[in-house]
Amino acid sequence: MRAMSEARRQWYRSLYWRIALGYVALLALLLIVQTSLAVWMTGRVWGRASRTPAQLADLVAQDLSTQLAQPPATFQISEYLQTKYGRGYQPFVVVLRASPEAYSNRPTVIPPNLGRDARRVLFGPTDVERERFWRGGFGGGLEPANPATPPGQANPGGGRGFGGRGRRPFAEFADITIAGVIEGLVVVPNTPPPLDVSIREIAPTLAWEGVALLGAGSAIMAFVIFRPTRARLRSLEEAARALGDGRPGVRANEAGGDEVSALAVTFNQMADDLHARAEALAESDRARRRLLADVSHELMTPLSGIRGYVETLGMPELALDEATRRRYLGIVDEETHKLEAIIGDLLDLARLEGGGETLEREPVLVDDLFRRVADRHQPLLRERGISLTAASAPGTPLAYGDPDRLEQALQNVAANAIRHTPDGGRVTLNAEPDGDRVRITIADTGPGIPPEHLPHVFDRFYKADASRAGTRVPSGSGLGLSIVRAIVLRHGGEVRASNTPEGGASFTFLLPSVTTAR
Repeated sequence: MRAMSEARRQWYRSLYWRIALGYVALLALLLIVQTSLAVWMTGRVWGRASRTPAQLADLVAQDLSTQLAQPPATFQISEYLQTKYGRGYQPFVVVLRASPEAYSNRPTVIPPNLGRDARRVLFGPTDVERERFWRGGFGGGLEPANPATPPGQANPGGGRGFGGRGRRPFAEFADITIAGVIEGLVVVPNTPPPLDVSIREIAPTLAWEGVALLGAGSAIMAFVIFRPTRARLRSLEEAARALGDGRPGVRANEAGGDEVSALAVTFNQMADDLHARAEALAESDRARRRLLADVSHELMTPLSGIRGYVETLGMPELALDEATRRRYLGIVDEETHKLEAIIGDLLDLARLEGGGETLEREPVLVDDLFRRVADRHQPLLRERGISLTAASAPGTPLAYGDPDRLEQALQNVAANAIRHTPDGGRVTLNAEPDGDRVRITIADTGPGIPPEHLPHVFDRFYKADASRAGTRVPSGSGLGLSIVRAIVLRHGGEVRASNTPEGGASFTFLLPSVTTAR
């Protein structure tokens, strides 16, 4: 059963493996989704997916040129930039001639000093900065402008001082023009802000999304892995409670192929064993009650006879002649011996069935057993004219067992056969090999045993004359065949009763041989 339970368990259905693989899959999925979200959000945050920095600078410059042309009271540039360009757009800076501030759509993530540099480009550099510019400093890369060009006017060379439409390595620029006059500048960085700025920008969103994904994954794992397991554990708990309440027929659910199902299989095996032991105890109790009743009945018969005759012999007012007194005393002696025989058989049967006696096993020649049986019953056989033949087939091996107990079993069956064989009949003892065992058959020519009584001939206190009518020899105590069965079973053999085709009874022993012992 344990091998079947282990075979039924499959490693990929193991609860430990499912939990481990489920968590690995959950973490892998979480990492993939988080990475994908981070990439997607970075693209969304910095606006790389929809437009370049130059396009964004032109877009914002044109938009602000239109908005700033409206009455000043109706326009708040800071709120406007954060509302319209706060999400999905790369951060940028707007500087105006009319305001000392630098405005941004996302003030917290703009690169350091970007607004200051933008103002310098808008208002023009100082003499020192101009010198650095011409030497290739201050970012470089902008088309050199005529230093004499006044700020805010077109440059014949394509630029205008540090303003105009142009490009530097670190940023893209676009002019905010109102009525043909440059009133401001839009500066969009060419590169995203530093990593710590990006992380600070998207970390809260990623954290909440990660918590949501972890919760959803844990819920899915609980539903897929733990919910069926919990249901089967509840079934096991209910079965254990039912077993404790005295309902032995309840069993746990064995489906699943994991550790819980193995536990359920073990529990069900335990429940089956407990049920079988309870049934065996109940049957043992019933057998004990029957035995007490049978023993009481069998002992009461001779005891009643002994008591009656003893009371009769003790009556002073009853005058008995010597012959009657001797006859009564003979009956008392006979009943005493019968009572002694019953008690002896009961003690012998109890030792055999209880395992309280050690068998002295050795090789036994079956012909020697047959000879001792014939010698013991020879006077009775001659008196009644019954023939007893014993033979062993060629190749019959030696039996292996206790010679005294095996002889006792054969003597009991032979005595039973002789008792129920009519005068002039025949009793046959045969031995032959049966595989690695020895088959011994004792058959008679008596009336046989009615088929309905055959299953009960080895029961305690079974009376042979109740099933073999027509015999003049009374039966014994009813324990002889029970002792025979106990002896044969203690040797690891089998014993069967049947009827021969001619009508007589036949008893068969299957005993271990020396080959089996080796």
